[in-house]
Amino acid sequence: MFSVKMSSEYCVFMYVALAVRARNYVAFNRSRFLFQINMSKESQMRAAINQKLIEMGERERLKELLRAKLIECGWRDQVKALCKEVIKEKGLENVTVEDLVAGVTPKGRALVPDSVKKELLQRIKAFLSQHST
Repeated sequence: MFSVKMSSEYCVFMYVALAVRARNYVAFNRSRFLFQINMSKESQMRAAINQKLIEMGERERLKELLRAKLIECGWRDQVKALCKEVIKEKGLENVTVEDLVAGVTPKGRALVPDSVKKELLQRIKAFLSQHST
């Protein structure tokens, strides 16, 4: 059998290193667990709000409002131009729907005016305050 004689300082160092690792592992997993709980609560809250909006017919009204506001501010035309750019870059025969979505979505979201976002958020808040239980 192979045996190695270790100094007591080395043993203490290894013990401390393992203890620190264990503490960090526990702290990390605890943080990750708490983050998952918060995300779970947030996703449950979003689902409940969405369900309420659907049940009361408000979701469709908000979608229509959003559609009208985006057309009014010229957003739709800007996104159409972005689609044309992606098609030119890739070529009509080579472009897929996934290419269009991937190329246009981030830019399209960034082009939504803050005023439209704020108005939509105000409408949602007003709806929730009127229908909170």
